Parts: sequence; C-alpha cells; structure tokens
Amino acid sequence: MLGILSFVGFTVLVAWFAWWKTRGTDEKSANGYYLGGRSLGAITIAGSLLLTNLSAEQIVGLNGQAFTEGVLVMAWETLAAIAMIVTAIWLLPKYMKSGITTIPEFIEKRFDVNTKAILSILFLVAFGVVLLPTILYSGSLAFSTMFDIPGLLGLEQSTVIWICVWSIGAIGIVYAIFGGLKAVAVSDLINAIGLLAGGLLIPYFGLSIIGDGSASAGLDELWSSNQDKFNAVGGPTSSIPVGTIFTGMMIAQMYYWGTNQSILQRVFGAKSLADGQKGMILAGFVKFLIPVIVVLPGIIAWHMFGEELANPDQAYPELVKRVLPAGLLGFFAAVLFGAVLSSFNSLLNSSATLFGFDLYKLYFNKNATEFDTVKAGKAFGFGLAILSMLIAPFIANAPAGLFAYIQQSLGSLSVPILSVVVIGILTKHVPAIGAKIVLIGGVIMYLISLIFLEPHFTGTALEAAAANGVTAPDALALIKAQAYPHFLHIMGILFVVNVVIMLIVGKLQPVTEYYVPEVTDEIDTTPWKYAYVVGGIITLIVLSTYLIF
Repeated sequence: MLGILSFVGFTVLVAWFAWWKTRGTDEKSANGYYLGGRSLGAITIAGSLLLTNLSAEQIVGLNGQAFTEGVLVMAWETLAAIAMIVTAIWLLPKYMKSGITTIPEFIEKRFDVNTKAILSILFLVAFGVVLLPTILYSGSLAFSTMFDIPGLLGLEQSTVIWICVWSIGAIGIVYAIFGGLKAVAVSDLINAIGLLAGGLLIPYFGLSIIGDGSASAGLDELWSSNQDKFNAVGGPTSSIPVGTIFTGMMIAQMYYWGTNQSILQRVFGAKSLADGQKGMILAGFVKFLIPVIVVLPGIIAWHMFGEELANPDQAYPELVKRVLPAGLLGFFAAVLFGAVLSSFNSLLNSSATLFGFDLYKLYFNKNATEFDTVKAGKAFGFGLAILSMLIAPFIANAPAGLFAYIQQSLGSLSVPILSVVVIGILTKHVPAIGAKIVLIGGVIMYLISLIFLEPHFTGTALEAAAANGVTAPDALALIKAQAYPHFLHIMGILFVVNVVIMLIVGKLQPVTEYYVPEVTDEIDTTPWKYAYVVGGIITLIVLSTYLIF
C-alpha cells in the first residue's frame, strides 16, 4: 500500500508542476505547441533527451539482454554518446540555422515536397507500429511485475498487460496531445533526475544483498562469479558480434540521435543553437553513467535469480521488486512511469508535428491556419495512440526479446532515412528522384533480407546440419549465425548500397538548381565555442569505459 501511495503522490506532483510551469505558453500556435515557444534551455533539453531515450523499453529490454548475455550490450549506450557528439557538432548547426521544425522539412528544402511526404510517412509508420507499442508493452510489463498486479487482481498476466497498456496510453494521450512539447519537456526534467537517482539505487541495493550488506563486496562477488558476463566482445552467436560495432551499430546510432524527429524536436525547441548543442553534449556525458542503470542490474538479476525467470525481460522489474523498500518502490515506479509517458508523449507530439506540418497542410487543407494544423495534428496523434494501444500487447510474442525486436524492426527505416539525410547534406547534385528511390527501395531491400533471405539461408543450413547428425545447441547456434549476416551487418551493407545508388543517380541526372540553405533569424545560431573540446573529451571517456571490458 505504501508503494502505491508514493507512486500516486509523486505522479500527481509532477503533473501539477508541469502544468504550473507551462500555463503561460500559447499551445494554440504551432511554435508554442510543437517547439515549446523555442524557449528550452540546455539542462531542460538534456533531461528531456535522456528521458525520451531512457524509457521502459530501454531499461527493461537492455537489462533483459544483459541478463542473458552480459555487459556486451552496453555498446548500445556507450556508442550512442559518440553519435550524440557528432550530431551536436556537425548536424545541429545545419538543421537549426535553417530554422526547421521537422527533419522532413529539411528534406523538402533539399529535395522536394513529395520526398518530404514519403519520409514523414516512414517516420509515422515507425512510431505507430514499432516504437509506441514497445513503449506501452515494456512499461506495462514492468508495472505488472513490480506491483505483482496479476496476483493482486487475480487475473492472467496477459489480461493485466492489456489493462496497463490502455491505462498508460490514456494518460499519455492527455499529456502529449493537450499539453504540447513544453509540458512534456518540463515533466521530463523532473523524472530524469528521479530516474537517474532511483536507477543508481537499484544496483546499489542489489549488490548490497549479494555482499551481505556491503555493495563493494557484492561487486567483487558478482565479478568473480560471473566472469563470462563481463566480456564486452561479442562472439558470432551473440546479439552484438564485435564486428557489427563498426557497421550497422553506428548506422542505428546516427539514425536515432541525428535524424529521429522525436529526439531532435527537443533540440529544435532550444533558445539558441548553443543551448541545443550544450543540451545534447550534456546528455551524451550522462550516457557515461547509463550502463550502470540499463546493464549492470541485468547481470545482478542473473546472479540472484539464475534461470528462475522464463522471460528475461522480467529481470529488471523483478529485481526492483525484490531489492527496493516499499516507499522507494513506489517512488521509482512513479519516475519509471514518467519515463514511459515521456517516450510515449515525445512520439505522439512528434507524430502530431509530422502530420500537421508535413502532410495535412500539403494534401488535406492547403489553406489551413496554424490553429487548424495543430488541431489536425492532435486528432492524428489520438488515432495513432489508439492504434499503438491495440498492437502493444502482442509484442509479448516477439521471439528475440523486446530490445532486439525494436532494433531489428527499425532497421528497415533507419538505413534509407539516414542515407538520404547524409547525402542531402554532403552533396548538391543528387536529385529528388534519387532520394525517392532509396526511401522506398531501401525499405523493400531490408524487408526482403529480413523476411525471405535470412529464413531461407538459415533454414537450409540447419536442415543440412540435421542431415549430418548435428544436434548440439551450441553448434546449431553457430551454424545459424554463420549462415546469413547479422542484421546489423545487413544495415551497414544496405547503407553503402543506398548511398551508391543516390550517387549514381546524381551522376546520371544531376540537379540543375542547387539547394542554398537559408539562415533563420528566429534564434541565435552562433555555435557553442567549446563544443569540439568538450565533445572530444566525452568521446575519449566513453571509449575508455567501453574498452575496459
């Protein structure tokens, strides 16, 4: 009961504070609703970026992978900081100097309006079919496990997941659609502080239990008893073979931090380019601590529970339930709830932005006012939220685990989108038709690889192994891994293919009128003078942390 009371109390407090801080923002204007009136400071941006990223699907999914594979999955977090530094130093000045609101808006200026529409649709598909459902499912799984809601209500786990999904979704709709970006960002900052504090307490309490009251003794015990879990070099059968770090891993990171509308919208709401750069670089620095929250607890859970858990994605919420006192359990559940809402809200707000700015006014109502655009965006966001709530409970059937499902599904979109953005920035002669070919063809090529080629080659290899009498699980896993390239390698290969296609089209049919970037006067676009120095230091810190293991 104490846990539930502290959960409700903290949640209500955050909601009230967000309303109080944003009561003067004009949410009826596009600038106010979508970009928070371009009034966000560096610290608010950093907190919002971290919480948009560090949601339940990240915490639950990565700790689930760490439970089975160990510290090697930290590559998703440590290498993200490098992508954030590259984005802050190289991409942000190009984006923010032009005063854009969305990434598709940048694509429209560089290519044409139809290319923008295709890109907007791809983003919306990614949000509605992959990201929003996984956020809702992972949050529901966490809360149902932490509070043992199936036992409390006497219901099946699957039924409880449905109830939680629709409850979280309903609250998220109210936050995002009726509050706008600034309300989301303010609540993000509070919850980010709470999530970092609570997230560090969980491994501390877990290690203290392992070490009979001493966290340091617990760490020694964890290290000595689970040496295989502390090897960051993934083998061929792991979820991150070491070679993928230099191929698809960086493609996925640069897509997420450098072109993802739900992430960059926080930065586009900055008071100045310097504030945007500071916010993203500060968030990159905090990534140095994140593996302690999203990887170490999974290894602690493995040490404490072993193979008790049938579903690795339950490792983190089960650990939280067992190690935190009741009062702190409610507090942490509240900030985790805030993290779920943050990611859900971010995507809904970005979906409303993409539809309102990039599709509604172009194809549905060319004479729409700003108020009409915002209203249409809200209506679309509501519909997309309902769709995601219908899909979310079925994520439980994903065979490879929550986090692997997210990354593998997004590969179909991240590769062509990043290819178009990079070529759009680096070259002037590639025409719009090249971008259209890659945006459509790149998705088709990845899906053919994922749905047809991989099952065919792996199935054939396993049939041959069975005919030769090979039955050992380890041998079969190695044969399967060697039969077809890892999906991250496929992403790296297709990125190169997409870039080459665009360059060939540009050679055969170059544009006659080059794109000349405009410079906005809405914000100060002077870069932060210490961006290169601080970014370089953070990059060295992150790489050294990764190389230790």
